[in-house]
Amino acid sequence: MTKTRELAHMIPSYADAALIYSQVNRKYFTGFVSSLGYLLITKHDTYLFVDFRYAEAARAVAKNCKVIQFGKFTESLKEVIRSENLHVIMLEGSSFTLNMLSSLDETFKLCGVSTIKTDELDKIISRMRAIKSDEEIKMMQRAADLTEEALKETLKRIEVGVSERDLALFMEMYMRKNGAKGVAFDLIIISGKKTSMPHGVPDDKKIERGDLITLDIGADIDGYKSDMTRTVAFGEISDYQAKVYNVVRNAQQAALNKIRDGVACGEVDKAARDIINAAGFEGCFGHATGHGVGLDIHETPSLSPDSSYRLASGMVVTSEPGIYLDNEFGVRIEDMVLVTENGCKNFNSFTKELLILGE
Repeated sequence: MTKTRELAHMIPSYADAALIYSQVNRKYFTGFVSSLGYLLITKHDTYLFVDFRYAEAARAVAKNCKVIQFGKFTESLKEVIRSENLHVIMLEGSSFTLNMLSSLDETFKLCGVSTIKTDELDKIISRMRAIKSDEEIKMMQRAADLTEEALKETLKRIEVGVSERDLALFMEMYMRKNGAKGVAFDLIIISGKKTSMPHGVPDDKKIERGDLITLDIGADIDGYKSDMTRTVAFGEISDYQAKVYNVVRNAQQAALNKIRDGVACGEVDKAARDIINAAGFEGCFGHATGHGVGLDIHETPSLSPDSSYRLASGMVVTSEPGIYLDNEFGVRIEDMVLVTENGCKNFNSFTKELLILGE
């Protein structure tokens, strides 16, 4: 069954169709990317509305839909509403702005259509996207493999005086030259005291001996993302820094050991957090242990404290606990894994031994 027909079957009985605007969800259902477009999925058919700029490409690339070139979207929408005899349409609540809704509401009123303006459709699509197909898994493995290749090449360039920004730029260019559409997100390559900031930004800071260096990185292959983090040392570091590293490594492995079909996300988080807290670092790990990955870098589910959401086979999630000591340093280790019936399959093979560079 195609994804569009799967969604059609999931539309509640009290609705006739779903109207989708977000670029990423149009990509998910049709395989086609455009800055502007609308996707209408009815119980009987699927319509992708695009303007002149994208019509030819959409007819060549878009799957499992009828491509309609519009001059004015609302006029083309009226024709389909009347031909399909639609009365109730679910809207993608997270994507339509108030201005867009104001324009659409007039059209719906003229056609005698009522709308469902809640997050109900968003939740249905989120659940669908959480379970990855074999093809999606292959794309994400390619992205993960390229990320590790880029990491290996980037580590060779770490030396005294090279800047964080230079390393991030090199890595991005390496990924693009070797098949990536781009980076999965703004790469985080930070060093020294800046590693205490989970989402620090690479700048002109130079690498120095004694630095820990955090590399939170990922590639984008045809829209599908990878996500991994490694923390490495440049030159000799303190016993305390090494201790923190080992605590994080043990916590990250504990979370991986917990991941399997049917386990609550909160239990995975607890496995990692308990180790960090027991080591005396309670309050130094302020984010969730992991998250889903796919066409977006953060997807359902969230492996956060107290979450009762249960993992299912086919989900792709991260395990990324960390310890962050303000104005001192931080350590994070992250893998991306596929949830299976009896555990998980790791997309990453790069070592989690503490690498000491520049010796």
